[in-house]
Amino acid sequence: MIQVAILTISDSCSQGERQDRSGPALREFVERLGWQVASQEILPDERRQIGQRLREFADAQTCQLILATGGTGLGPRDVTPEAVRDVIEREIPGLGEQMRAYGRQFTPLASLSRSLAGTRGQTLIVALPGSPKGAVQSLEAIADLIPHLVDLLQGRSEHPYALKLGGAT
Repeated sequence: MIQVAILTISDSCSQGERQDRSGPALREFVERLGWQVASQEILPDERRQIGQRLREFADAQTCQLILATGGTGLGPRDVTPEAVRDVIEREIPGLGEQMRAYGRQFTPLASLSRSLAGTRGQTLIVALPGSPKGAVQSLEAIADLIPHLVDLLQGRSEHPYALKLGGAT
C-alpha cells in the first residue's frame, strides 16, 4: 500500500483565514485509490519551510509519495515549485507535462500551472495546483503511473502494472 503525505501550501489556510479544501479533496481521492494517508498538514507559502518539511518526510522514508497542493501559480508568494526543486534529486518532466495536458481538457488556464514531480531518495514528490478541482484532476492525470514509479524507487523493477502500460521495466 502506498503511504502518502499531503501538504497544503497556503498562507491563508495556515493562518486560519480560509478553510483548506484541496487537502481533504486529495485525501478523498487518494483513499479511493486504496492508498493510505500517513500525514496531512498545512504550511505557509515559505520556501525554506516547505523544503524542510519535504526533506523530513522523504528522508524519514515514512511515505512513498508526497503531494504538495498550492503555490504552483504565478503569484508573488507561489514558491512551491522552487521549494520542490531545492529538495528533489531528479525531476520527472513528463509528469508535469501530463498534468498540464490533461488539465487543458478542462481549462486553458492549466497551461499556467507550474506543477512538477521529482524524486528524493525513494520518495516521489509531486507539486499540484491549489484549487481542489485542479489538484485532483492533476493527480488523476498521473495516478496510473504512481504505483510503477513507487516500485522503481523501492528497487522493485518488475511490477505487474508495467505489462498494462505496454512495456517492460
